[in-house]
Amino acid sequence: MSESIPVTETQTIPKVPTLPDAQTVTSVKHWNERLFSFRVTRPQSLRFRSGEFVMIGLMNDPDPKTGKQKPLLRAYSIASPSWDEELEFYSIKVPDGPLTSRLQHIEVGDEIILRPKPVGTLVLDALLPGKRLWMFATGTGIAPFASLMRDPETYEQYDEVILMHTCREVSELEYGRQLVESLPDDPLIGELVGGKLRYYPTTTQEESAQMGRITDNLSSGKVFADLGLPPMGAQHDRGMVCGNLAFNKDIMAVLEGFGLEEGANSDPKHYVVEKAFVD
Repeated sequence: MSESIPVTETQTIPKVPTLPDAQTVTSVKHWNERLFSFRVTRPQSLRFRSGEFVMIGLMNDPDPKTGKQKPLLRAYSIASPSWDEELEFYSIKVPDGPLTSRLQHIEVGDEIILRPKPVGTLVLDALLPGKRLWMFATGTGIAPFASLMRDPETYEQYDEVILMHTCREVSELEYGRQLVESLPDDPLIGELVGGKLRYYPTTTQEESAQMGRITDNLSSGKVFADLGLPPMGAQHDRGMVCGNLAFNKDIMAVLEGFGLEEGANSDPKHYVVEKAFVD
């Protein structure tokens, strides 16, 4: 059993930004020694579809020769829904990562750079109409689904929404677990969620109630048996995928084995994959 650190959270009133494209951090929550989430002010001009991402970051260290600083930016899915007055992000902590090694130390009142040009593939418009929406995520890949699970349109378009989220350890599932458990009581979408949302968290290393990789649980039929659902098929099922390169390749093969075809914003089909975070 791994040892996790207590969840901590801080909040404050935003201050006036001083950097170009800057937004102010309004809350920070550390979920364990490797994961944290934070919320920032939202630019008044920003309009996005739930599931999209933006570029965020910090100023890099000054150039030793010129003294000039350049922004250090990375693509981050917006974890909050399109109606939220603030923006939420969910991130891993990488000790030697150019950005995350510094981003993990942000505090309430600090500023981050946010380029208000949202893009992305994990949007409802990129899928053909269907009855069941499957969300497949590993690690922090749950972020775009945290947005979509809080969007009323998701439940208006689908009879069932199934989130499969897999991490190595139990503590890494906590962000998603708390979010899913809070949705039925949400004043805006609680009634819409009803019994539509199904949650299937698994771990691959630490012992937990449900074990195994997403691809294995799909291929073996275990998830269908556990949830009392028929096998996946192109007629009714739609999928969204967000994970690392190896996971994306593996699950694409599994989904296509069920007869689903990959779509895009310009060509809606049965499933979509977010590839912006793959090196």
